Amino acid sequence: MPNPTAAMLVIGDEILSGRTRDANMHYLAGQLTETGIDLREVRVVSDDRDAIIAAVQALSGAYDNVFTSGGIGPTHDDITADCIAAAFDTHIDVRDDARAILAEHYAKSGSELNAARLRMARIPDGATLIDNPVSAAPGFSIGNVHVMAGVPSVFTAMVASVLPTLTGGAPLLSSTLRIERGEGDIAGPLGILATENPDLSIGSYPFQKDGKYGSNIVIRGTDADQIATALATLQAQFPA
Repeated sequence: MPNPTAAMLVIGDEILSGRTRDANMHYLAGQLTETGIDLREVRVVSDDRDAIIAAVQALSGAYDNVFTSGGIGPTHDDITADCIAAAFDTHIDVRDDARAILAEHYAKSGSELNAARLRMARIPDGATLIDNPVSAAPGFSIGNVHVMAGVPSVFTAMVASVLPTLTGGAPLLSSTLRIERGEGDIAGPLGILATENPDLSIGSYPFQKDGKYGSNIVIRGTDADQIATALATLQAQFPA
C-alpha cells in the first residue's frame, strides 16, 4: 500500500521578497519522511486572499494532508485563518476554547488580551485546535488541512502536536554512492537501474572538485533490501 501523501503551503510576502528564509519546509520534510508520509508538493503564495484560497482548495483535493505555515498572528496582514474558512465555506469567529487558552497565557505574563491578540482566537467552525506550547496561540486543523504558525520554533512545536494524530506509512530510507565520473558517463546505467526498480527514487547530484567531475547517487525507497541490491549493482558497474 502506498504511503499517505502531503503538500505544504508556505504563506507570506516576506518569503517571496527574500526578506525571510523559510526553514519550515526543510523541517517538515524530514519529519514526514520519518513518519512515512510522502511530501509531494510545496507552494509559496503571497498574502493574497484569492491566491491562498485557491491554493488550499487545490492542494487539499490532491493530497491526503496539507500543512500551511504563516499568517495566523495578530496583525492586519495575518489573513490565513479567514482564507481557510473561506476555502471550506465555513464561518469563523473567536472561539471560547481558544480565547481561554490565550486569556490564561496573557494573564500569567501580565499582558492584556487586547483586540489584536484576540484575533488569534478566531477559529473556523468545525476545526480542532493544534496545541502550541511555545506561545499559546493555537493552530487548527480542518478537513485535511493543518494550519500552523510561520515562526520556526512554534511551527516545530505544532508539527509535534499534529503528527501523532495522522496515519503514516513506511519511513523513507536512503543510501548514497559517490561516483567520480561525469553524469554523461553514468546516465545510461542509471536510467536502466531506474527502469528496473520503479519503486525506488534514484537521483543524481553532480559536483566538481579539484577539476574532477563526479556525482552523488541517492537511492530512496521503503524497502531496505531493494535499496541495498540497487546500490550493489551500481557499485559493481562503477567500482571506486
